[in-house]
Amino acid sequence: MKIGSVEKYQSLFILGSVGFGLILGQITIIQNYAALFIVPFLMVMLYGIFLQVPLNQLRNSFKNWKFAAVSGSMNFIFNPLLAFVLGYLFLGDTPALWIGFIMLMVTPCTDWYLLFTGIARGNVPLSASILPMNLILQLLLLPVYLLIFAGTIATIDSGLLLESVFLVLFIPFFISLLTKMTIPEIKGEYWLEKRIFPKLDHLQFSFLNLAIIAMFASQGEQLVQNPLVLLKLITPVLLFFVIVFITGQMVGQFLRFSYQDTASLNLTTLARNSPIVLAIALMAFPEEPLIALALVIGPLIELPVLGIMSNTLLLIRKRWITSDDSYVKIEVAHEL
Repeated sequence: MKIGSVEKYQSLFILGSVGFGLILGQITIIQNYAALFIVPFLMVMLYGIFLQVPLNQLRNSFKNWKFAAVSGSMNFIFNPLLAFVLGYLFLGDTPALWIGFIMLMVTPCTDWYLLFTGIARGNVPLSASILPMNLILQLLLLPVYLLIFAGTIATIDSGLLLESVFLVLFIPFFISLLTKMTIPEIKGEYWLEKRIFPKLDHLQFSFLNLAIIAMFASQGEQLVQNPLVLLKLITPVLLFFVIVFITGQMVGQFLRFSYQDTASLNLTTLARNSPIVLAIALMAFPEEPLIALALVIGPLIELPVLGIMSNTLLLIRKRWITSDDSYVKIEVAHEL
């Protein structure tokens, strides 16, 4: 997998969208109507994401049941608990950032992690096999996490939350299912993959940025008034990634995974799915821009960290070789 020019500078584009939205928000008429465009933009973006998820391969998620069980346990049990504790320690005095931080850390990525798994020379097919499982579980569990974890931090309108999940997530999800069932019958089995999928990444990214611009044009005043509050996010985000990385390495070695499978475990449990939770935040918490802001700033930290982690895995690969699906340490001091 190669990184295109847009993907390479994704963080800068997102940051630029935040700034552009803040500027547009100074125009009264734009500030008043920008919020109307947020949900439509996000629904188009999520439709593109869901369209590319190979749900027909869901059964493959469980062929390597040990990997699926370990990755799922880390993503949906360990990571949410860790996020809540780190938020309590570092963001307790800023509930909105705490909720945004939790939302970011409870949803595993459904696309980017494959790119970084390839860079780290991990087991890309194995990583791809659990993508449908990760998507289904996060759609089902995200409202539960918010009601349990965020509900202890602030009052959550459960009706609005469920409405947001249905409108922003499940409608695009079901439309994508209908598309995948009908289009192949009309255009042929591979028409979507060959003609549409190659164009979707840029389309998704464009609509994500449009949604960010609209959000900050309508609700960006709090950021302007409190620009330094974002520094609070750096420590818990970095600690989260470091702890999850070390835990993944320890679990992989304990279970005698190969290097490739352990690298896949690391990256399937490190990469987060900010677009999905950003959509929920914008819909469910329209008066709390700091929640959405945490989900915008998170990837600005996450993407460079994933790059560093991928290269760290390559260094680890130099000190370990795989044999009989287990770790065998080798001395390579002369190579270094």
